[in-house]
Amino acid sequence: MEEVQRAAATQQEAAATKFHWLAYQQLLDSALPIGGFSHSFGLETLVQQGRLETVDELEAYISTMLLHNWSSSDAMVIKAAYTHIPEGEWVQLWAIDHMLHVQRVSSEARSGVQKMGRRLLQLSRAMYPGLDWKSLDEAVKAGRCSANHPVVHGWVSYHLGVPLEQAVEGYLYSCVMTCINSALRLMSMGQTQGQTLLAKVIPLIGMQWQRVAHLDPMDAYTNSPSADLAMMQHETLYSRLFMS
Repeated sequence: MEEVQRAAATQQEAAATKFHWLAYQQLLDSALPIGGFSHSFGLETLVQQGRLETVDELEAYISTMLLHNWSSSDAMVIKAAYTHIPEGEWVQLWAIDHMLHVQRVSSEARSGVQKMGRRLLQLSRAMYPGLDWKSLDEAVKAGRCSANHPVVHGWVSYHLGVPLEQAVEGYLYSCVMTCINSALRLMSMGQTQGQTLLAKVIPLIGMQWQRVAHLDPMDAYTNSPSADLAMMQHETLYSRLFMS
């Protein structure tokens, strides 16, 4: 009898794990309607200025953003969510979210990441009404939380039971995919080239997370001045496909 109960419990755990994993895959879908399709985060500026024209240059750009921006900054917010949510340390979590919000030097980038986060929050609340939204909702309504994309991603991932490493790597994957999808509309490159580049860059995602996994979230940083400048210059372009 005990063996049957253990077997049933194991099957239930496996089913729950599968649900969490499949549910998480939905969050990583490039077609998820949270607004990523409308933002290039400075890539459009670099292409129009002739500073980024080839697939090799795009690969170098993505590698730089992974190294000096997405992993060292956004991923730290996700780590903070996994650190502070279990303890109910909301002040610390909202402080890190706000710190990285104001660190984005471009107003378009700040607005874009926040809009994506708030849209993800709205969408996820409808998709997973059984998750615990109370503290996050209250903080957003009171203006204590900026609700940027990384913190909402971390919140949803944590409550879906996704391990931290997978949550971070999934977020970094979505950043890379958004960048490549933007490049497909801006550059002379095809779908096969885009998917080949994605496959080439994927190993870097895990490597970059392992490089920064030991950092305290309050030590988050960015070091991509050229990309920051391109984001700031975007609003001055004569013609634009993207909002940032």
